Amino acid sequence: MDAEVGAPVRLELQGKFAATIVCWLLGIGCLFAWNSMLTIEDYYAQLFPKYHPARVLTLVYQPFALMTTAALAYNEAKIDTRKRNLFGFSLYFIGTALVLVLDLATSGRGGIRQFIGICVCSGLFGVADAHAQGGMIGDLSLMLPEFVQSYLAGLAASGALTSALRLFTKAIFDNSKHGLRKGAIMFFAISVFFVLLCFFLYASVFPKLPIVKYYRKKAASEGSTTVAADLAAGGITAQGLDGTDPSPKQLERLSNWKLLLQNADYALDIFLIYVLTLSIFPGFLSEDTGSHGLGSWYVLVLIAMYNVWDLIGRYVPLMKRINLESRKGLLIVILMRFLLVPPFYFAAKYGGQGWMLFLTSFLGLTNGYLTVCVLTCAPKGFKGPEQNALGNILATFLIGGIFAGGVLDWLWLIGKGW
Repeated sequence: MDAEVGAPVRLELQGKFAATIVCWLLGIGCLFAWNSMLTIEDYYAQLFPKYHPARVLTLVYQPFALMTTAALAYNEAKIDTRKRNLFGFSLYFIGTALVLVLDLATSGRGGIRQFIGICVCSGLFGVADAHAQGGMIGDLSLMLPEFVQSYLAGLAASGALTSALRLFTKAIFDNSKHGLRKGAIMFFAISVFFVLLCFFLYASVFPKLPIVKYYRKKAASEGSTTVAADLAAGGITAQGLDGTDPSPKQLERLSNWKLLLQNADYALDIFLIYVLTLSIFPGFLSEDTGSHGLGSWYVLVLIAMYNVWDLIGRYVPLMKRINLESRKGLLIVILMRFLLVPPFYFAAKYGGQGWMLFLTSFLGLTNGYLTVCVLTCAPKGFKGPEQNALGNILATFLIGGIFAGGVLDWLWLIGKGW
């Protein structure tokens, strides 16, 4: 009897480290292509100087991401998570390949047709993001908070990695002919590799890890139907943990509407975090920060500082003493974060580059820290199917915040002309 009781505990521990690493890599792959597009904004600004690519590409990306995420979240109980995520990674591959083909076919020429083509690819990335990122957050929410944290850290690591690569490519190609284009091609070639890696990891490695099997089987015993294909990929049946079919009472779960009402503060939290962040990053930082001693390196350094500190912020909650779990405390801190808007305005208009670098770093640090706090605290106390649904709901509000922030970012252009 003791051995039977202890078996699930031992099973939970098997493959935890490997699963954490895989979650981190999946996070990188989910946003590497999109972050590559954001990081080479100086290349697109050179090709399309009249079209505000830093702002337009974000504005094109977000409606597709938001509408698709909302539709998937509404129907999450009927959608096979495995097929959803693999479809998302497939779309990332198609979009990334199209960016490369478009650039090679046009020999890096600008123009409205080329810009429309880039916008189409941006829209594809939005649909891919809705499938993969929303699906992954929901899937990992029914497992361990550490998996959610590692995945979110991977999303930030993709930004830090693309920034580091951008600084590297600028250093080696800066004085060469067509240096910006060579760097852009390198970015998307690497993106293709990461997307294919993620497809393989999620399809063949992740579902076979014992700890992942355990939590998916646990979710199935609580009534989840979204994990059936993943369980089959892992070689196990969708029965309860004791080998029997779940009872009708075990299959009962809160509706999406009730989950939203019970977690309205968390939904508002994640929305407000990204409203502020995207109203400043990347559009304002790319176009409205003036000329400084760093010259053409200035915007790249700003974006790199944001991404690095966003990554650091996503690891801070691992220190339990400073992991903010109070629901009221989270909302207060997130609202206070809006006090950053006036300092950014005055730093751009009157301050030196040091102040802007400091503010950008603080913006990234708080963005990463608060994102992890909200998305790891919210699913606690719910059953597996409810955790998956809540993860999808919060992912919808996250992307909604990004969209709203991208729209508000245009307000910085008031009085500056077009």
